[in-house]
Amino acid sequence: MRLLSLVLPHPLFAILSFHATVKAFTIAQTKFPATASNNGIGNAFRHALWCCFIMMYCCKVSSPEKALDFCKRMTDLHEELFPNKPLETKMDLHNNKLGMDYFMELLPGIHRQFFEKSFFVDGLVKKMNDAKVLKNLDDDFEGYLVYLEE
Repeated sequence: MRLLSLVLPHPLFAILSFHATVKAFTIAQTKFPATASNNGIGNAFRHALWCCFIMMYCCKVSSPEKALDFCKRMTDLHEELFPNKPLETKMDLHNNKLGMDYFMELLPGIHRQFFEKSFFVDGLVKKMNDAKVLKNLDDDFEGYLVYLEE
């Protein structure tokens, strides 16, 4: 019911978010096949990229503020509907926020209609160089991708 209450008022956002999900997953699996589907660095990249793509696609049909609100609600709901261990949830929510923040950081310099996937892929790959290992729930690595050590 909660998912329906989010997507029914925004059917276009829902379709665009599904497209963003497929694109982000495909790119992450291609670039980081060993870690995109577990809790490694590729997963951090995938979550941040996912949010950048949701924002990018939704901003092409609506305002950045509405896209941001929808993206946050959608990705938070995803974590609630598919629960993980607490540290994994913290990691996913953190990387989702980083993706949304990264999009908003780039927004003033580029008209939202001209965003391309490569802007985010290249930028997030660079951010992976400084990614931090999340070890406990008290860790705070704002501005950095985080992942779990396997």
